[in-house]
Amino acid sequence: MNMLSQRLGYGWRVFVTGLSFAIFGIGGVLMSLTVLPLVRLLSADAAETKRASQRVVHYSWRFFVWFMKTVGILTWEVRGIERFAQPGRLIVANHPSLLDVVFMISFIPMIDCIVKPAILRNPFMRGPASWAGYIPNGDPERLIEDCSRTLREGNSLLMFPEGTRSKPGQPIHMKRGAAQIALAASVEILPVTITVVPTTLTKNEPWYQVPSRPFHVTITAAEPVALSRFLQEGVSRAAAARHITEYLEDHFTKSAAIQTAEVCARIGGTVPVPV
Repeated sequence: MNMLSQRLGYGWRVFVTGLSFAIFGIGGVLMSLTVLPLVRLLSADAAETKRASQRVVHYSWRFFVWFMKTVGILTWEVRGIERFAQPGRLIVANHPSLLDVVFMISFIPMIDCIVKPAILRNPFMRGPASWAGYIPNGDPERLIEDCSRTLREGNSLLMFPEGTRSKPGQPIHMKRGAAQIALAASVEILPVTITVVPTTLTKNEPWYQVPSRPFHVTITAAEPVALSRFLQEGVSRAAAARHITEYLEDHFTKSAAIQTAEVCARIGGTVPVPV
């Protein structure tokens, strides 16, 4: 009976996971054809359209993660959520799963986000990402300029400096873009550690390979990192960017490991072993 119950539970999670992604994709298309054009008609200017569109995306993605929790796919907890409220934040997160950006934006009503050009070609994501004014990471020089400008204007910015999803249990490696943007805009960095237990939706893992039980997402916002500690006299901007990136790699590798071990000890599970 227990084996049958486990199989039924697994089959249910596969079904509702597929249903959830279908809702997400179809919802993105419908939102782009109905709600978001209406937002533009009701907005006074492009800036107001962007802000309102970001709120629409926020609430729709908040519904999506609520739906996934309600049907038994996942649970979550957010620590330090009050740190998201301050405007002009450069929020830097690690990237363990496919749902990281969805979770982050579901907890922050208005925020800019760096996205891959492929997102703007995806028929299900293109509309919401374009209407919300998310920033493509195609041209490095233009990217730094666009991100610095939005931060100086008081907008918060979300980015995942790994550039792709990380492998469970492996050290985290980051590109220098986050450090370069922080230095160009003269803003603090807010590190956010994301862990998923059991691991799922990792790189090269299909959506239908669901874990044997609901997975738990933990999001922790740490203390902001001031740039002054990396800008001693005589240190070049390039060297500072390298030191900031090394600091972030060390921080995220350690914090993700500690957070994963803590969650596994609390709810059960196995800490990923490097392969």
